[in-house]
Amino acid sequence: MTRLSVNINKVALLRNARGGNVPNLLQIARDCEAFGAHGITVHPRPDERHIRYDDVPALKEMVTTEFNIEGNPTEKFLKMVEEVRPHQCTLVPDDPAQLTSDHGWDTIKHLDYLKDVIARLHDKGVRVSIFLDPEVSLLESAKETGADRIELYTGPFAHDFHDDPESAVADYAKTAAMATKMGLGVNAGHDLDLDNLRFFQEEVPGLLEVSIGHALISDALYYGLKNTIQMYLQRLGK
Repeated sequence: MTRLSVNINKVALLRNARGGNVPNLLQIARDCEAFGAHGITVHPRPDERHIRYDDVPALKEMVTTEFNIEGNPTEKFLKMVEEVRPHQCTLVPDDPAQLTSDHGWDTIKHLDYLKDVIARLHDKGVRVSIFLDPEVSLLESAKETGADRIELYTGPFAHDFHDDPESAVADYAKTAAMATKMGLGVNAGHDLDLDNLRFFQEEVPGLLEVSIGHALISDALYYGLKNTIQMYLQRLGK
């Protein structure tokens, strides 16, 4: 069963644009869970342009499903994760100035660094996933880092999906199959939407979780949040 985690960054971005507490981030998280989502994801960035660091403890207190925190493991980020102790932490190698994440880890180059970070989070009982491009050559070192899961960066898949879906998904299916064989759990995220999600889920073996934010929140402007979450769950065969 592939679980749906809703990334609520864009809700926070809308709130921050006006100040105050509208829309109410905590209420949105509660509603996502009530409407069937299996988890809540946040990705606090250094400039706090959407999720703020002080949002995170409050969300951890009220989320009753799975709480996933994504981000670049700076010292500030790691201290926050160690204090909050989410169910999962997804490590993403994004630059502070990036608009959005656009690549995974080079697990060969950053092996020792990731080992240290992951051991530190494991000491706090946090499951760790690492953001990864769909490259089989990176899996052996990904396993060696001690990570529990990988999260496949699906931006290129989404970009190429309408032109040639079979070719777009091929590397993802191969990488996921090998990762599962090696004992690594497989998550996925970035630009998955109502058009491409079912195909991706059907073609990629062992897919445990998808994290979806931008497309889902955008769709909710048209369909409403409850209907939108149900539509995404239907794409996942729920």
